[in-house]
Amino acid sequence: MIVSTQDQLAGYQVVETLGLVQGSTIRARHIGTDILAGLRNIVGGEVHEYTKMLAESREQSLDRMIANAEEAGANAVLCMRFATSTVMSGMAEFLAYGTAVKIEPVS
Repeated sequence: MIVSTQDQLAGYQVVETLGLVQGSTIRARHIGTDILAGLRNIVGGEVHEYTKMLAESREQSLDRMIANAEEAGANAVLCMRFATSTVMSGMAEFLAYGTAVKIEPVS
């Protein structure tokens, strides 16, 4: 599955547009992580615990979007984007979305 933030791919042509596909996950902070992050805030530096959580959330939402595209019969997703929103204090949704398409190499 080709996933791109572009609306066209060099060397390929879109032969069918299948529509919007998306994948999301909602994650909550953990009290232990918050304590470690608070300590890290005092001394400075990267908060590795949150970096790992955010990276896992992005990957999971991306994997779910790809699965949604495969179910639709796509072989590519164009104009892919990530979005986040706060669900409630300490909880956020990560959304991956794009346009599912069928592409073919240009002859």
